[in-house]
Order: sequence, then structure tokens, then C-alpha cells
Amino acid sequence: MQQTIRTQSIMSDFATSTGLSGDSCEPHRYLWTDAFAVCNYLELYRQTKEQSFLQLALNLVDQVHRILGQHRKDSIRSGWISGLNEKQAQQHPTQGGLRIGKRLNEPQPGEPVNESLEWDRDGQYFHYLTKWMHALNRVSQIANKNIYNQWAIELAKVATAAFTYVPSTGGAKRMVWKMSIDLSRPLVDSMGQHDPLDGLITYLQLEATAKHFPETQSEISLTTEIDDMVAMCSGHNWYTEDALGIGGLLTDAYKLVQLIDTHNLHETARLEELLRDIEYSMQIFVKQNQLSVPAEYRLAFRELGLAIGLHAINRMQKHIEQQPQLFSNAKQLLVLLEKLSYFHRIHEYIENFWLETSNQSIRTWKEHADINNVMLATSLAPDGYLQL
Repeated sequence: MQQTIRTQSIMSDFATSTGLSGDSCEPHRYLWTDAFAVCNYLELYRQTKEQSFLQLALNLVDQVHRILGQHRKDSIRSGWISGLNEKQAQQHPTQGGLRIGKRLNEPQPGEPVNESLEWDRDGQYFHYLTKWMHALNRVSQIANKNIYNQWAIELAKVATAAFTYVPSTGGAKRMVWKMSIDLSRPLVDSMGQHDPLDGLITYLQLEATAKHFPETQSEISLTTEIDDMVAMCSGHNWYTEDALGIGGLLTDAYKLVQLIDTHNLHETARLEELLRDIEYSMQIFVKQNQLSVPAEYRLAFRELGLAIGLHAINRMQKHIEQQPQLFSNAKQLLVLLEKLSYFHRIHEYIENFWLETSNQSIRTWKEHADINNVMLATSLAPDGYLQL
């Protein structure tokens, strides 16, 4: 009950401070934060049965599409990024992708790269788009409305077409990390380490949900896009020392467990490989003792991303223990999860640390207050984000 009250308080403040509810300020949206916020409102709706929380989730989806699906106010261009007219865009709001929502405009064509500014410049990130696909998918399931999952699938198709390419030297497709607002040119052409895996599992999730809606149009399929992601995942390892990255891997692993459990997905070998890389990543992360650094040198949202993922460990264990016959390698999976369970309680330390008023008064918390608060709320009530 205490966690629910805290989550409600955080998400109520977020709705007010970002212009989602009330008229206190002009709405400002940021795609990553808003994806987690949608899931938080859905979880509060599930816990309390109060329609107001579901309405906040639906309103937030609409606001994100209307703001981040259109060109910036300081751009020479206007209207929907997709180029669709108003009526068409309302029916297909994700067809042009969605802006990140950063404070500075993207660099102009031919402008020299300024790495110190790039983190504050707008554009489109693939891994932000997959987070939004996940949020739309959760809305589709909770509200029992196919259109949200259809918008997620349309976004997946647009993102795959824009972010993937065949190298001029030949070989397998690769992905760029950041694209321009209109998806016409890459802004950062290196590939995010986990982007293909995140894409693959998210696309499998969307496909699985589509099967529950008989009215889904036959042409709305991600078979080709899934094949592309499978090819890009081949031969990669997922080891990382980054807290947010490990949390994302744990979330992806739990998605796989649920998809194998409920949709007979044949991905048990990939799941075992993923858990091995996660376990190794956690061993190194703990040895580096990153959580002992003073608060002013830490980024809360990255640690909270890990905390959210750590909640998935015992949930994975329960799924596999209850349905071991669905996992051809159940014994190996449970051994790996037993090792990972040693790290499970770290989420409590992270949450308690960032709940401290003194730690929320530092500059790095205040500079990222929206994303920090929303991800703290997700970690306190994680099922809206973690459960499929």
C-alpha cells in the first residue's frame, strides 16, 4: 500500500509538472520518460480500478503523438513528421516515427558533428521507439483496443526501414543509433549494442498480441522485420557494465520467458544465452562497486533502470518453475536464475537511496527530475512495465 501511495504521488506530480493535466504549464513531452509513465498509469489503474489513471495513460499517448509526432515549433517545417494530412495522421500517428523530445533542435545537413551537444539535440532513437511500442502494446492489452498495438506495429515497420541498412561492403544488415527527425539521414551511424535484441523481442511481443485481435489486418505483420532482427542478433554477445543496459537485458529476458510461456515461442536457447551474459554483467558490475560512489557523481535513472530489471528475476523463476515443460532447458535456466537471485535485493538499495530527500536535492537529480521520478515510480510498482 505504501508503494502504491508513493507511486500515485510521483505520477500525480508528473502529470501536473509536464502539462499532462491542468493548465499550469504548456505540455512538454520526452519519449523515453513518457513510455514508462504510460505503463505506470496503467499499473495504478490495475491496482486501484480508478478510471482516472487509465484516462491519464490514454491522454498521454494522444499528447505524445500530437507533440512528438510533429515537427518542432522552432523548425522551418511544420505539421506531422510523416507528411500525412491531419485526418490521415490521426488514424496513423506513428507513421513518421516520433521525436525524442530533446531541448535543442537537430543539427542541419552538413553541419559539423558536435559531440558535446549531440546528447541535447533532437532526432529519433531506435531504442526510444521500441519503448514507445511497448507502452502502446500495454495500452492495447489493458484497454482491450487493437488500434494501439496496430500503431505500435506501424511504428516498428517505419523504424526498421529507417534505421537498418546493408553496408556498402556487403554482409548482414546493421542499424544506426540516431536518425534525423524526418528519418531522412543518420545523425549517429554507430549501432547500439542492444538495439537489435530489443527490436527482436519487442516485435515478437507485438506479433503475439496481434493474434488476440481477430480484426488485425492481414498486411499488419512483422515477419520480415523479425527476420532482420534475428539476423542482426546472430553472433552477438550482450555483456555490458552499464546499469541501465543490464536492466534492459533483464526486462528483455523476462519478456522472452512470458512469450515462451504463453505463446509457445521457441526461444529457449536465446534466453539461456541472454541470462548467461546478464549474470556475467552483474558479476562485473558488483565488483566495480559503482553504487558506492557519492550521489552527485551518479545518474539515478540509469541505476533505476537496473532496479526495474532486477524485479524480473524472481518473476522469471516463478514462471519457469510453474511451467518447466515449456522450457527444454528449464534446469539450466533455473541454475542461472538462482545465481542472479543473489543480486535481486540490490533494487531495494537503489530505490531507498533515491527516495532519500538529500539525494533528490543534488544537481544531477534535479537536471533529470522527470525521468528520475518516473523511473523511480516504475521500480516501486514495476508490473505495469514488466508484465505482458
